[in-house]
Amino acid sequence: MGFADILERTGGMGRFQITQVFLLCLPILLMASHNLLQNFSAAIPSHWCKINGTGILNSSDEGLVGMFNPLDEKGMPESCLEFVEIQWRPVGSNMTSHNSTGAETRSCTIGWEYDREEFTSTIISEWDLVCANRNRRQLAQSLYMAGVLVGAVILGGLSDKYGRRALLIWSYLQMAISGICTAFSPNYLSYCVFRFLGGMALSGIGLNTTALIVEWVPTKVRTITGTLAGYSYTVGQLILAGLAYGIRDWRWLQLCVSLPFFIFFLYSWWFPESARWLVLSGNPSKAVKEMKRVAKYNGRQEEAEKITLESLKADMMKEMACSNSSYTILDLVRTSNVRRISFAVSFVWFSTSFAYYGLAMDLQKFGVSIYLIQVIFGAVDFPAKLISTTSMIYIGRRVTQFFSLSLGGLAILANIFVPNELQIVRTSLAVFGKGCLAASFSCVFLYTTELYPTVIRQSGLGLGSTMARLGGIVAPLVKLLGEFYPFLPLLIYGGAPILSGLLIYFLPETVNKPLPDTIEEVETGKKKTPVKEIVPLQTVTTSPVRVAL
Repeated sequence: MGFADILERTGGMGRFQITQVFLLCLPILLMASHNLLQNFSAAIPSHWCKINGTGILNSSDEGLVGMFNPLDEKGMPESCLEFVEIQWRPVGSNMTSHNSTGAETRSCTIGWEYDREEFTSTIISEWDLVCANRNRRQLAQSLYMAGVLVGAVILGGLSDKYGRRALLIWSYLQMAISGICTAFSPNYLSYCVFRFLGGMALSGIGLNTTALIVEWVPTKVRTITGTLAGYSYTVGQLILAGLAYGIRDWRWLQLCVSLPFFIFFLYSWWFPESARWLVLSGNPSKAVKEMKRVAKYNGRQEEAEKITLESLKADMMKEMACSNSSYTILDLVRTSNVRRISFAVSFVWFSTSFAYYGLAMDLQKFGVSIYLIQVIFGAVDFPAKLISTTSMIYIGRRVTQFFSLSLGGLAILANIFVPNELQIVRTSLAVFGKGCLAASFSCVFLYTTELYPTVIRQSGLGLGSTMARLGGIVAPLVKLLGEFYPFLPLLIYGGAPILSGLLIYFLPETVNKPLPDTIEEVETGKKKTPVKEIVPLQTVTTSPVRVAL
């Protein structure tokens, strides 16, 4: 008897599991808000140089705009230039041409004015992150994603040492405090520091939420609960659009998506620690106590009385044997087949995250309402994940992964050749590409789990997750290349998933095949013993929640 059988005896997917999964999924709704928040908190409003002597632009000052600021091709004030000397022109004269007099210009000297009709306040308008400072916007998002990566390394390791529950409680508190501090940041530097800490907390929440869900639900419903967690993140994208539409000040928006984590922190003390982790970390007596508590909550009083320290050790003997095996991260590249899997999977994770965030973090470029495009980008994940799941079941992981990557990349590349005037076409291609990348995320997670053997499965997933976060860090920085060649970011965003899709050719199909337990089975392609799969501690972080960060 294994741990899965013990769970069935204590109620299976009982009242406790349903309650716990529900409470764990609530914070996921706001994780999307923190991941994609800069689409709104760092939105770039229309701006122009302050008018010398007034600093105000209204209908009565339109004549002054032409005297102090050159106009662009659309007849609007230039964003970053002003005349060196006042250009005196009669009010009402034709000023639609772009600096037709050839007068000398310079960069804005006394700051900028911002159009506050759509955004009351953003970090852009508050700290003048425009013109020469415009690259700081992308840097802030990259630093946040760097925090997500560092959090995965630090809090993930601490979770294995101190437990899932303790680190989840801490991560909720850290997210609440860092989020509120971000809302009250006095300058750009402190904003970046607190966003970095928020990224770390988000990793801790994702990893430990996944662990507690996977380790407390029966194997037969693990896919369903994982899908529920994934769809919670998708719904969170829609919630973000609604919140941002109603709250146009970035500080209040940041505060709104951070305060609920205090509530999550308070009720998280109710969660029991993972009994599997307690046994494998040398605290079986505590594990017995938690199992008894769960059984009683599920109405299995008699089964609760039968759980003893001796019976639990006997039932989890196989899991304990798996945990005692000594393997390192070097085993991911030590042998030929595993090395090939590691190389291909790493590139797939990186390119999927890289292209995904390249699309999802630049919504203003589509020329339509930023709130509408956020809703569309979030809603497309529903059919994308449904189609991906169906395809994985009936066609296979390999084909699904290949087409989701290839079609997503082709959709991004196609936008290079679509004129900016055809915004509907450009937006449709971007939405289709984003849906394909969401499907790729769903597939690569399961595919990675099935490719690696049990003894190094967590190491393989950790490698993939790290590469995904690196992709998220690099994606905002690649946008800066558009200042030199406008087509270059799209070329890179679209080319990466296509190249990684070609690497899928070197991976085996895993649908309807038993999971490998040892490296030798991966190298030979043969399963030694067709026994029922044992899910050890190494697989506890396998959930779409971790990918969505």
